[in-house]
Amino acid sequence: MNRKTLVLPAVVGLLAPVLAGCGASDEAGDGGEPIVVGTTDTFVTTKAFPAPFDPALAYEAASWNILRNTFQTLMALPRSGGEPVPEAASRCGFSDQNNEQYRCTLRSGMKFANGHALTADDVKFSVDRTLKIKDPNGPVSLLSGVDAVEAPNDRQIVFHLKSPDATFPYKLATPAAAIVDAQVYHGSKLRNGFAVDGSGPYTLRTEERGGQVVSAVFSRNPHYKGGLKLKNDQVEMRFLKNADAMEDALKKGDIDLMTRSMSPDQIGRLERGDTKGVDLVEAPGQEIRYLGFDTDDGTAGRKAVRQAMAEVVDRQALVRDVYDRTAQPLYSIVPSSVGSHVNSFFNKYGDPSPEKARSTLRAAGIDTPVKLRLTYTTDHYGAATDKEFRTLRRQLEASGLFDVTVEGVPWKTFRPAQSDGEYQVYGMGWFPDFPDADNFLDPFFAKNNFLNTPYRNDTIRDRLIPQTRRQTERSAAAAGFEQAQDIVADEVPVLPLWQGKQYVATRDDVTGAEWALSSSSVLQLWELGRETAG
Repeated sequence: MNRKTLVLPAVVGLLAPVLAGCGASDEAGDGGEPIVVGTTDTFVTTKAFPAPFDPALAYEAASWNILRNTFQTLMALPRSGGEPVPEAASRCGFSDQNNEQYRCTLRSGMKFANGHALTADDVKFSVDRTLKIKDPNGPVSLLSGVDAVEAPNDRQIVFHLKSPDATFPYKLATPAAAIVDAQVYHGSKLRNGFAVDGSGPYTLRTEERGGQVVSAVFSRNPHYKGGLKLKNDQVEMRFLKNADAMEDALKKGDIDLMTRSMSPDQIGRLERGDTKGVDLVEAPGQEIRYLGFDTDDGTAGRKAVRQAMAEVVDRQALVRDVYDRTAQPLYSIVPSSVGSHVNSFFNKYGDPSPEKARSTLRAAGIDTPVKLRLTYTTDHYGAATDKEFRTLRRQLEASGLFDVTVEGVPWKTFRPAQSDGEYQVYGMGWFPDFPDADNFLDPFFAKNNFLNTPYRNDTIRDRLIPQTRRQTERSAAAAGFEQAQDIVADEVPVLPLWQGKQYVATRDDVTGAEWALSSSSVLQLWELGRETAG
């Protein structure tokens, strides 16, 4: 077993990786066997999510990994992170000093994979469509700052923003701004099912049973024009029932790579070298896990209850006992690998202290034990989630201050119910849309936020978020971001738990595994290749 560890600077990017073996090529694939990627992600059509691969609805890491490989956006993040660069565009930039007007020029001769011409009208149609559909479970919040879109000619696009937003280039690099074919997609309705018509590096063919995808094949798009260099001609994604099945398939050679969601036990075995012929890549990540609260609830809505939970939860024990240190404690909604992070929760609450929590509850006149129900999803964030919530229950009840019930719910039920405010306290994860502190604040605390939470803080929403978005030099926004994190620690509308590391395991003839996941957990299938004979 070969273990490779990457160090990812938060802003500058990666050093070039050193690959084991005889050699690897940056050239296109040679038409050989497709690379097979295993995952435990599931894609199912439901009433709430009838169109998992429609950019106007898709808004979670698994779906976005499909979209990023099949659709283009005007901008894209470099393989190692950093500032966005043109992708479907040949150039983009703000055209005014206030960061309120953003102009892009498309590459010439653009086409969708189906052969239709891709023009500025398609870009305008795509953004206008997401804003018009305005699905509450979709990514519309990322584009809500757009006031109007113009397409003065076939290659020019002009975005007029409602207010200054230095993060807008990052938002144009997300699948929220994926360019869809106006001849295929309806302007005000979702495209139900799993069909995809984009201009990205791959076309997609899916096999489904009973409304669920069981296999997906990504094939090189012959019409693709963009900045990505494909190292293969075809990738097959196989959807396995659990992490153990995924590991067995990797050992047998039925798959070439596995990623989401690997268990801590598996990572430990791979680190020890228990599986011959398999390489493990570890890198820092920006994935976070946290507890969310219904702040309108009679119990969870009381700030003292949430603060007492913050004073009891032991993050160090959580990542040690549940995640075997494949994660690290998180003391802010903004992870430590993102600029402007500050350990606000530790600064306010210090080490876990049931005594402090008891005083907090007593001062607020709250009787103990406080009855709480914690709800989590059983099939979306990995097999260790069940153990995580049983551990949280033990920690809270060991203080003598809480009486906790834990309930696990499938994702297809969990996410709509969470968005509808049906859960008192619930477990969620967040994979950032882009690597900026803004993306760990706005989605949670802005109007029409991702969680659909009733919590509102006017200082964060109306002053700090707009203020930080005026700063083109992002380090200049640090003071505003730090103040917002301190407010979150005081009011605890969410309770950060841990920040994940990233792991990819591959057969040892696969190259590009170092780049398979970006710093924002984007699955970059185009980076994967096979070792050449040496």
